[in-house]
Amino acid sequence: MEDLFSGESIRDRAMTREEIRALKGQQTLIGCDLEEADLSRLDLSGWTFQQCNLRRTDFSGARADRTSWRSCRGAFASLVGCDLSEAVFTGCDFNNASLKRSTLEGTRFVGCKLTGADFSEVKAIDLHFSETLLVNARLTGRSFRKASLVRVDFSQADLRKCDFRMTTFEDCSLREAVLDGAGFEGADLRGADIGGVRLGDASRFRGATISREQAAQLLSEVGLNVR
Repeated sequence: MEDLFSGESIRDRAMTREEIRALKGQQTLIGCDLEEADLSRLDLSGWTFQQCNLRRTDFSGARADRTSWRSCRGAFASLVGCDLSEAVFTGCDFNNASLKRSTLEGTRFVGCKLTGADFSEVKAIDLHFSETLLVNARLTGRSFRKASLVRVDFSQADLRKCDFRMTTFEDCSLREAVLDGAGFEGADLRGADIGGVRLGDASRFRGATISREQAAQLLSEVGLNVR
């Protein structure tokens, strides 16, 4: 068996839980295949995962604070109850992943695909998304207050009771999102697609700024034309 304790990056391996568990200290895995591996409850603090196959990998209950995830494929991965504090995800595809009850203090998602991901009951302060797809994701009760959201797609996402007060949207989408109980007071929605929002639901945007075009779009839902 090759030495796994050299301290250098580990590349292009299909690895088991036992091999991962045997590694000491912070590690960098590049192009490794961990599909369906059970990595639950392991200490992975400070590790780097780059271009790894993490499809259906189980990280539940793992310590993964300060981790770096780059161009990984983690569809249907389980990160339930995982500590991801100060982790950075860049260019990753974690569609339909579960992050329920995870800790996301200072966690960043940049250029990621998180379609259908479940963020229910997460512990999150300063959770950051940019240039990220959150289509049909579950984000109930998240606070985005005073955030500047850039190219974030919340289409059809569950945003019930989310706090968007004083939030700025730039090239974002809220199309057909579930907005029951969400707050937008002081938000700038001029850079958001609010298509599919019925005029009867427009009260949810009370106190927010929208454009003339958006106002006309809302009125068109009831057959009125703005000239």
